[in-house]
Amino acid sequence: MAKKVVATLKTGTGKQFTKCIKMVKSEKTGAYMFKEAVVLNGDIKDFFEEKK
Repeated sequence: MAKKVVATLKTGTGKQFTKCIKMVKSEKTGAYMFKEAVVLNGDIKDFFEEKK
């Protein structure tokens, strides 16, 4: 399945997306977790500004 995703992201339409990873602190345990998402290039700033 990973090969299909990589092949799709390398095409012309895949260049509009970016995989973003941010570290988020859990309120329940206090531990840090990583939140991953594939977002449009125009929405990257919004992804990192949202609190949860």
